[in-house]
Amino acid sequence: MNVSTSTLSLTVADVDASREFLTTHLGYQVAMAADGFASLTREDAAVDIVLLSRGTEVLPPEQRDQQAAGLILALTVTDLAAEEARLRAAGAPITMPLREEPWGERLFQLTDPNGVVVQLVEWVTPGTSSHTPDTPDTDDTDDTDDTRTEQEEAPTVHVISPSDEAVTVSPNATMTGLAAPSRGSAELSTWTVEMAAGATGPEHTISREQVWTVTAGSLEVTCAGRTEKVAAGQTVVLPPDLVRQVHAPEAAEAHVAMRADAHATVPGTEGTRTLPWAE
Repeated sequence: MNVSTSTLSLTVADVDASREFLTTHLGYQVAMAADGFASLTREDAAVDIVLLSRGTEVLPPEQRDQQAAGLILALTVTDLAAEEARLRAAGAPITMPLREEPWGERLFQLTDPNGVVVQLVEWVTPGTSSHTPDTPDTDDTDDTDDTRTEQEEAPTVHVISPSDEAVTVSPNATMTGLAAPSRGSAELSTWTVEMAAGATGPEHTISREQVWTVTAGSLEVTCAGRTEKVAAGQTVVLPPDLVRQVHAPEAAEAHVAMRADAHATVPGTEGTRTLPWAE
């Protein structure tokens, strides 16, 4: 078998949204497009992508209502850190910040409006630095430029203030985003939650551990069938991937922290959901 090209076909709810995401942030170009269909390509070795709208009659009946879920489109690139900086500056939805695995894989992830996860990857030799070593200094080498570069790349402190743009209002609660990858953090997301008396959130799971500290009122937190009442000043740790539900017997406020790459699922529904206030 000789493979001349590779194409990934994705069934999504909104073809235009995914097309815009891929062309704006990842350099894809539209080869063909029609109502409910788009064929995208790049000039390099990246896989071609076909976007099909859910319900299209082009697909067999048993596939028409499926959608891309649990799939990662991985693209190996060079100068991964520069790509991450470019995408962050462009406001791209980075849902897993840049990290390096012990086996030598450096990666970060974006999630498009239809929930398609795109992972950019760069490989390095395990146990070595992820950048190319500098040429050894000689006695007459001026170190000024190297020192300046090291200073420019040093971690910086971010002070984050609540803003109206970071507020999400649902029927059950109001979430105000604080730290998040889109607002300067690299690994953690934090936010505040306000719930009116009698409000109850939906049953759901989160893929990462969450830590809730109640700052006013009290909450009743049901997790894996067990209900705990958490009063102001107390903290509850919610394990990942367990069904939980939060109820406010009285008006309550809480501060929440978790890893920034988490996603949510709702029992009885397909796919995963991002938390907009934590992205």
